[in-house]
Amino acid sequence: MYGWIWRHLPGNTWVKALISLLLALAIVYALFQYVFPWAEPLLPFNDVTVDNGLPAGSALTEWR
Repeated sequence: MYGWIWRHLPGNTWVKALISLLLALAIVYALFQYVFPWAEPLLPFNDVTVDNGLPAGSALTEWR
């Protein structure tokens, strides 16, 4: 896949490298701005099923 992209980019090696860097930055930007915020509510990071083992009402649970 990367070879196909490299062969189809215009210019010499330096121009291809610059365009490749710009493409990679554009992809990272799109992921952070659009894809990750869209997918974040779908991920189970806040679904905690294990408590810390302290009884309810202990000093440490009230302190937090």
